[in-house]
Amino acid sequence: MSLARVARTFLSGLAVVLPIVVTAAVLVWVVTMAEALLGAVARVLLPEGRYPRGLGLLLAVGLIFAIGVLMEAVYFRRLMGWIEDGLNRIPLVKTVYGAVRDLMSLFSKAGTRKFSKVVMVKFPGLEARLIGFVTIEDFTGLAIAAEEGEVAVYLPMSYTIGGYTVLLPRSCLTPLDMSLEDAMRFVVTAGMSRSS
Repeated sequence: MSLARVARTFLSGLAVVLPIVVTAAVLVWVVTMAEALLGAVARVLLPEGRYPRGLGLLLAVGLIFAIGVLMEAVYFRRLMGWIEDGLNRIPLVKTVYGAVRDLMSLFSKAGTRKFSKVVMVKFPGLEARLIGFVTIEDFTGLAIAAEEGEVAVYLPMSYTIGGYTVLLPRSCLTPLDMSLEDAMRFVVTAGMSRSS
């Protein structure tokens, strides 16, 4: 067996194993952190020797669910808005917090609803085409001087959180009959992941 074939075989196996290992590692890290942080609080509150293993994880799940329920209340949303405003005033914190918040919003159902449609973008004079998401069709009330017939289109980058928002005339866009989730999965994974 040649060295090139050995390398190809190894890389094929790695392509299967690595995503599983990374996913498992992230899940283990999240569970461990939840157990360590909230478990420490539970150990302080509970009598000596009464702490059942896994209580920290259960508390984390319960806390996240409770915050989700509280987000339905106007006063709690207002409180979270004040906290968010405070975080957005701290230079390094606002960058990290904003990126994580935007990422979670982007991949949540609420975030995908901000995209109105999936489009194929064809720039004039270029053969290449890009998949994008129309984010703004009406610029009324915004401090952006968009030209007549322009829309804002978000162009995500593969295997990264980033992307570009460009203002384009509608003539550069062709609507695609593709769900927002399928289109995002296709773009973010560079076409390697396809819906079944």
